[in-house]
Amino acid sequence: MTNSKLTFTMTSYASGGGCACKIPPGELEEAVAGLIGHTDPNVIVGLDDGDDAAAIRINGDTAVISTADFFTPVHNDAYTWGRIAAVNAMSDVYAMGGTPITAINLLGWPRSVLPTELMREVLRGGLDAATEAGISVTGGHSIDSPEPTYGMAVTGVANPDKLMRNDAAEAGLPLTLTKPIGVGITNNRHKATGEDFPESVELMTTLNKEASEKALAAGVTAATDVTGFGLLGHLYKMMRASGISAEIDAAAVPKLQAAVDSIAEGFVSGGSRRNLDWVRPHILADGVSEETLLLLADAQTSGGLLVVGEIPGYPVIGHTTSGHPGQVSVK
Repeated sequence: MTNSKLTFTMTSYASGGGCACKIPPGELEEAVAGLIGHTDPNVIVGLDDGDDAAAIRINGDTAVISTADFFTPVHNDAYTWGRIAAVNAMSDVYAMGGTPITAINLLGWPRSVLPTELMREVLRGGLDAATEAGISVTGGHSIDSPEPTYGMAVTGVANPDKLMRNDAAEAGLPLTLTKPIGVGITNNRHKATGEDFPESVELMTTLNKEASEKALAAGVTAATDVTGFGLLGHLYKMMRASGISAEIDAAAVPKLQAAVDSIAEGFVSGGSRRNLDWVRPHILADGVSEETLLLLADAQTSGGLLVVGEIPGYPVIGHTTSGHPGQVSVK
């Protein structure tokens, strides 16, 4: 936690928080449709299927992974928010089977409202997360903005023949999830009430490094990380891109108990509701409660990896099938 004695409540300075403040997936897809630009033969993964990051081949055995992610405060403590944002940004590299090598800060700060000392705490949190990942923060860019915003642009490397992609899933394989879901709900409650949820913070500040390495060792070729579009949204995107379908067992999906309790009390972000509205036409969920569906669509911040394949030590939550492309059945 921060060493600062300042008592600013960070989430009160932003209308949204964490990955729940993303532009809704349907609107985003409409906005970027067709905006692919020049076709470079070295682009292995670009805009086409909305994967986690871009992958550019630079030689026979090396691809550069490039990504950026930033958001408004997800936690009232500035240092903790900075740490979460940095871990979340690095997750896109891990989701593709890459290794981060450097990061640069992306910062928007309301200078007339929040002090520089608090800004330093945010940056210190990001630096500590990068140090834990074994990389350096080598620069950045900042602007004076109405709301505090922080994240990173992260560069990584990977073997182009061992990339984990969202369009490479095959039917008949197990689905593995490496972190429990529900942090969007607990973050929403934290913003509304100030209550702390240490387990949520621990999940959001845990690097997906180990899960990525284990997935690669298991020969996995398809994965994504579960962030702002929720488990259902990211699974739908992966199945649509791969031309297959999936079935998940809602009871097998690991969940934060605090989120289960909170959702019954109405602590659901607008982002999670928009996620469910977007994916609902593509899911079959007879007999599944609305509360369960909202939890499965919950907008995660720094969530785990959703892997097509089985990884030792992590729960299997369902399997892929050869049904209608993009369809997700929830049992």
